[in-house]
Amino acid sequence: MSSRPRHPARTILLGVLSAFGPLSMDMYLPALPEVASQLHTTSAAGQLTITSCIFGLAAGQIIVGPLSDRWGRKLPLLAGVALFTLTSFLIPFTTSIWPLIILRLFQGIGGSAGQVLSRAVARDLFSGPQLGRFLGILMSINGIFPIIAPLLGGAVLNFTDWRGVFVILGVTGLVLFLWTLFGLPETLPNEKRTTTGFAAFTQMSGLLKDRPFMGYMLSQGFVYGALYVYISGSAFAFETVFHFSPQLFSIIYAVNGAGMIVATQLAARNLTDRNGDRILRGSILAAALASTLLLFAIHQWPSGILLAAGLVIIISLVGAVNTTATTLALGNEARHAGAASALLGLGMNAIGGLMSPVVGLFGTHSSLPMVMLIMLCEWVAFILLIGLTHQKSQ
Repeated sequence: MSSRPRHPARTILLGVLSAFGPLSMDMYLPALPEVASQLHTTSAAGQLTITSCIFGLAAGQIIVGPLSDRWGRKLPLLAGVALFTLTSFLIPFTTSIWPLIILRLFQGIGGSAGQVLSRAVARDLFSGPQLGRFLGILMSINGIFPIIAPLLGGAVLNFTDWRGVFVILGVTGLVLFLWTLFGLPETLPNEKRTTTGFAAFTQMSGLLKDRPFMGYMLSQGFVYGALYVYISGSAFAFETVFHFSPQLFSIIYAVNGAGMIVATQLAARNLTDRNGDRILRGSILAAALASTLLLFAIHQWPSGILLAAGLVIIISLVGAVNTTATTLALGNEARHAGAASALLGLGMNAIGGLMSPVVGLFGTHSSLPMVMLIMLCEWVAFILLIGLTHQKSQ
């Protein structure tokens, strides 16, 4: 089957559905200080609205993915998008922090359906290198949103308050619900579905015993841990430590996002049935070595320009890792693509969510802790990948 999409509108839809993470998180970030101020709470409590959404994005996938192997992709996807839309429209009516935290949790659960099922639908349609190239297209569409979402959120705050951000998210969810309802066919036929919902969860437990699959899942998860450390710590490193302007930081952030898109496409176009493991190992090793050299360089010659140059290499390689690891992990799971995609999403969001607040524990007076944590995540990812996929390569 050709990897070139025969229905570009559906490809764009799947790409946007896969971007519920950055849509839910990055667009909201500029409004976070205002939320804490207007709801008369602490910045730490305001941060919990981010944490609860990350937890929802992670936990929702292990529910939605296996159920989609039993009931098909479209019904769970519509239910998830509907939940995201409903909670987005309810959030502007909150007047205290805890209802907001709870609604953000359910917003994340709803958004998780788009993340997990966009990958499952891709696996229903393609396999092998064709799957890798199609995932590359989806991830390139996805990669646009971390660039534009914070800018859009900041623009919204120029003419309304933080509640307006969620109104826009609600409208976006409604458009995606209608687009999915009328524009996306069911991709998992009845004869390929599991017989019961419990069978799908049993398959998930079986995947946890599959060493190569776990190697791909955990290595991808820790690379995302490095990405989340960068997202959490980079603004403080550039603006507080090296005194870059917010505008210059936004440019650096956008360049790294563009780098991820380029690396995604390069990996997807060069992926074959035989070289996937080599590309994945090379990408993670390159990021691990680059982060090690960057840590040494920043320690010896503290420089914001040097930090930016090193990070653009490390963060761009996330795109190559994401495309290749997802393709390899889903490659043998045609019948249980929902369960496999769910575990991949859980690894990315759970490990990333756990690493995200760690960088803040070291304070904002040096960029070294951020770079050190990125290096640690990359080397752990490489060691786990080699250790768990070693037998496969023999």
